[in-house]
Amino acid sequence: MPAQPGDQEPQTGSAEKSTNATFNTAEDALSLARSRAKTGFDRSIITYAAWVLRWRWAALIFCILVAVAAASGARHLGFTSDYRVFFGDDNPQLLTYEALQRTYSKDDNVSFVLKPDNGQVFSPDFLTALRDLTDEAWQVPYSTRVDSITNYQHSFADGDDLTVQDLVGANLELNPAEIQNIRTVALGEPLLVDKVISGDAQTTSVNVTITLPQKSEDETAEVMAYANQMAEKFRAAHPNVKLVMTGVIPLNNAFNQSAKSDLRTLIPAMYGVILLVMVVLIRSATGTFTALLVIGLSVVTAMGVGGYMGIKLTPPSAIAPNVILTIAVADSVHLLVTMLREMRKGASKNAAIVESLRVNFGPVFLTSLTTVIGFLSLNFSDAPPFHDLGNISSIGVAAAWLYSILLLPALISILPVKVKAGQGGAEKAAGMDQLANFVIDNRKPVLIVMTLIVVGLGAMIPRIELNDQFVKYFDTSLEFRADTDFATENLSGVYQVNWSLPSGDSGGISDPGYLAKAEAFSRWLKTQGGVAHVQSLTDTFKRLNMNMHGDDPAFYKLPEERDLAAQYLLLFELSLPYGLDLNNQINVDKSAMRVIVTTDDISTNQLRTLEYAAAAWLETNFPEGKTEASSPFVMFAYISQRNIIGMLTGTVTAFILISLSLMFALRNFRLGVISLVPNLVPIVMAFGIWSVFVGEVGLASSVVTATSLGIIVDATVHFLSKYQRGRRDRNEDAEGAVRYAFSTVGTALWVTSAILVAGFGVLAFSTFRINEDMGLLTAIAIAVALIADFLLLPTLLLTVDKGRKQRGEANIGTPQIATKAAE
Repeated sequence: MPAQPGDQEPQTGSAEKSTNATFNTAEDALSLARSRAKTGFDRSIITYAAWVLRWRWAALIFCILVAVAAASGARHLGFTSDYRVFFGDDNPQLLTYEALQRTYSKDDNVSFVLKPDNGQVFSPDFLTALRDLTDEAWQVPYSTRVDSITNYQHSFADGDDLTVQDLVGANLELNPAEIQNIRTVALGEPLLVDKVISGDAQTTSVNVTITLPQKSEDETAEVMAYANQMAEKFRAAHPNVKLVMTGVIPLNNAFNQSAKSDLRTLIPAMYGVILLVMVVLIRSATGTFTALLVIGLSVVTAMGVGGYMGIKLTPPSAIAPNVILTIAVADSVHLLVTMLREMRKGASKNAAIVESLRVNFGPVFLTSLTTVIGFLSLNFSDAPPFHDLGNISSIGVAAAWLYSILLLPALISILPVKVKAGQGGAEKAAGMDQLANFVIDNRKPVLIVMTLIVVGLGAMIPRIELNDQFVKYFDTSLEFRADTDFATENLSGVYQVNWSLPSGDSGGISDPGYLAKAEAFSRWLKTQGGVAHVQSLTDTFKRLNMNMHGDDPAFYKLPEERDLAAQYLLLFELSLPYGLDLNNQINVDKSAMRVIVTTDDISTNQLRTLEYAAAAWLETNFPEGKTEASSPFVMFAYISQRNIIGMLTGTVTAFILISLSLMFALRNFRLGVISLVPNLVPIVMAFGIWSVFVGEVGLASSVVTATSLGIIVDATVHFLSKYQRGRRDRNEDAEGAVRYAFSTVGTALWVTSAILVAGFGVLAFSTFRINEDMGLLTAIAIAVALIADFLLLPTLLLTVDKGRKQRGEANIGTPQIATKAAE
């Protein structure tokens, strides 16, 4: 008759007489373990366990020395504050944008956005304050240009001469007549309205162009420190004016702030969650302390090695400690749960330690291996920060395995462990028995319902939209996000798209035919949805043509002769002061001009639609001027798509390696194939659920599959290894083996899954949306993976394995690593 789930194998050995057990006591433990050993692998692990118990102090000191040596590398860690780090060196959008910046002046900037409480930009006091702020902005480190309505280069006819001067000059008397003239010019200039001054004249900006030498990581911080000082000084002097800052430099700084914020807040929160969960579920002070030490050393080891590797932290890689904390605790939990269960059944502490290593060494190694494979697959990502996240996490997982099978048993054997024999765990075991009976008795309905749920959720996945608006990467609690939202709502959008329109020959931008096509392209862009502003040199040509005809509005049109257009442009350029030239709009030999579109708060999907339409328009109407759109917004618009393509290779590679690892470990092709189902189903279910409740994903979606695959396989490995041991070693039929798996590993699985879900759930509080999405998606995947392992996997085993003889098959290639799976 098959053994029942409540059956216990004979126990030998005596209770420990002291907390510092002697090796003779360990020999008693070995005697019990050897009586249970069924394979050479088991006996090898028992020998290893004996070695750890004998040399426990040496093992403890060795682990601490390894951790200290590795942790010293943390001094080399630093933070990078350049959004370009998200793009590989061969990223085509990045290459296009860098080519644009080599042709024209750079776009890195700090933009001060100002709104008087009374809504009166055109008032003497505010214009004076704005002029002063504009003048001071030239002192910002690495500034190369400052633009505002006060220093806008207003051109007008003065007799037969062309006069170009600041719209609000330093010596200009701001009387009502002058202010009205300033207002009329500013609100009538296409280059200013909805870009530098809002259409309702209530908000304006001072834009400082920054050219960083890129010789130090401190350059962004230096610029921001000075800009913040300026802002505070202005606010103190003008409390009735709201001033915020946005731009590329504040964006870079926000990446840095977000990474540091997550390190300060999420790691303590994660430790708190783990401590709470382990105290409630493990109920062992020694076990909890030891597990916390293991995961702590795992984190410092990984971060230190990352420092030696020269990794610079970014928001994605900065959450590596949280990932390691979450995953590392699972190894300790499996070892502790088995050990405490054995002790509650009456085994001595050392006997429980040996038995726990015998039972869990193989599964813990295999789950660590698959998790490492999953994270290493992030090196296929197109975004280097995910390479760093994957590499640091992989090192941490490997370190966690080492400390779990070496430091943990050594330390547990030294420290006192208070467990009352026969107490605790009975209710949990009974609950697992009830769940096993429910699954076995209702296998067909459960299988049908689970299949329908998976298919239904899978059908929802195509509804998900990719969106990578870089501003929305940041939580509203960050100053950059709040300031940028204010700027977008009150002045203009912060997303820009550039087109460099080549003319084909030097000085060709003055050709009337070229100008007409460029003007037509600008007019077409203005009609497109989501476009807030279009900056084009054609507006300057039209104004100059009008100026050179006595400011006659009838001549506000493009010059009809190339020579005249070139002369107008040259005369205008000679009149411009230093720092306010046209290098941001035309290239050196005047063979190309730049068209800059500022968009509303549109999604990256809408941006790609705009780009495709613009490319089609240029192909049809301006084939010689066809060019690629570029900007940071364009780069981020394609990052998810490119990352998904790269991660498809990474995910497939990880899936193949993980599947082969499982098949090799189980030494059973049929079980190996069955294991693939509960490993793929959670990904489908997680994205289906996300589609229903969120419907939008960004960069995080491209890496979740690979990382989740390495984690969710853990529960499958442990369940299958116990099922196989029940079939092989206990001579159970399929139903008995399922009951055996539930009773022996069910509690550990839901405990570790609860910790994993809580750990990745903590990432929902990240100030960086990519981390938030990745954490929540992974938490959902782990949660549904547990459901799949408790409901779908057993029903598949009962269906496929039904009626097969356990002994006959088990003898065909005795499992090695799987044998470790215990009772």
